[in-house]
Parts: sequence; structure tokens; C-alpha cells
Amino acid sequence: MSKRILVPVDGSEQAAVATAFAAENFPDATLVLFHVINPAEAGYSAQASVPSFSEEWYEQKQTEARERFDELAAVAREAGVETVERVVEVGRPTKTIVEYAEENDIDQIVMGSHGRSGMSRILLGSVAEIVVRRATVPVTVVR
Repeated sequence: MSKRILVPVDGSEQAAVATAFAAENFPDATLVLFHVINPAEAGYSAQASVPSFSEEWYEQKQTEARERFDELAAVAREAGVETVERVVEVGRPTKTIVEYAEENDIDQIVMGSHGRSGMSRILLGSVAEIVVRRATVPVTVVR
């Protein structure tokens, strides 16, 4: 049985680098390109009983994810990866990534780092750092 490698993608250059790294280092694995649509970006709050994002906003996010998937799947296939899965989930990125890995037989997570430091890291947090701390599978963070 081949390995399943989860590659969270967010449209950043770091996500593209992580995809290329995963493809080059795990050419026989199934790469699972994983995008999380974060409702907080559309003004959703945990206190609200109904999300405030519109259907148009959600459709736009799905379209953007599909376009990213097409580009990154091409990169993976050029490196020799035969099986690429594409998954879109809605939720808080850190929690959604960790839960998906636990529930879907993921062997490893490979993700990009945004390389924040100082105050911006404290204020914004680091998705990669939180995933490293909470994941039950190995996590490789690529710069």
C-alpha cells in the first residue's frame, strides 16, 4: 500500500514549493492536495448562528481552489506522481488539517512555511507551527 501525503495548499509560493518537495521525495505516494476555505475570511464569527458569507464568495473560493489544484497537480505529475487527490473542506485551517489527517489514513503532512517572525508571528500565529504541535503523523515544513 502506498503512502498518503497530505499537502495543504493556500495559493502561496510556499504551498507550491511544498507540493514540489512532496512530489520529488514521495513519487510513489498518493498526494492529497488539501485546501481549507476559512469562513473567518468572510466575516463569520463563532458567536453568529448563521455564517455571514455569501454563496458567491464560497463559489469563488472553490473556483480558486480548483485552479490551484490544477497547477499543483501538474507539478506533481511532472515529478512522476501518478495519483493526486484534491480535497476542499470548510473550517479553521489548523483544526481541519489535523482532523483530516487523523480521519483519512494520512501517513505524513508536507506543508509550506510562511516564514513569519517577530510580532507578525505572535499576532497571526503560524498554521504550520500549530499543525506540527497537534498532528499525530510526521509533519515536514518546507521553506
